[in-house]
Amino acid sequence: MIRAALISPLLLGACGVQATGDEVTRFAPDYQGVETRLLDGDLVQFDVSMTGARDQADVDAYAECAAAQYALIRGYGFARHLRTNVYEEGGVWRADAVYTISPSLPRGLRKLDAEVVVAHCAENGIPTV
Repeated sequence: MIRAALISPLLLGACGVQATGDEVTRFAPDYQGVETRLLDGDLVQFDVSMTGARDQADVDAYAECAAAQYALIRGYGFARHLRTNVYEEGGVWRADAVYTISPSLPRGLRKLDAEVVVAHCAENGIPTV
């Protein structure tokens, strides 16, 4: 007996596979670099660019990984997200993200434990600074 299987697009997305029509492709990001600027004291801006992003979340994750690694390089354990502007042009995704870095857990809604985030980035193949 032959059985047909229906595969949910959500399941494919969770596995890093994208389905478009009859075509199934793997998520293949090309991380093109991070530019870091110290704005003032503990305020840092990260400009990242990549191709092959599925959506804004992939670019956000790349900037977050850069911020977490930068905090560790500077001897800090935490970062707090302030804002991220993401745009795409001609298949190249760019983000301009601003974070504060700190030695202790900062206030705010989007705080990062730098060691945990960097480990997560390594597990997912996302480069850091």
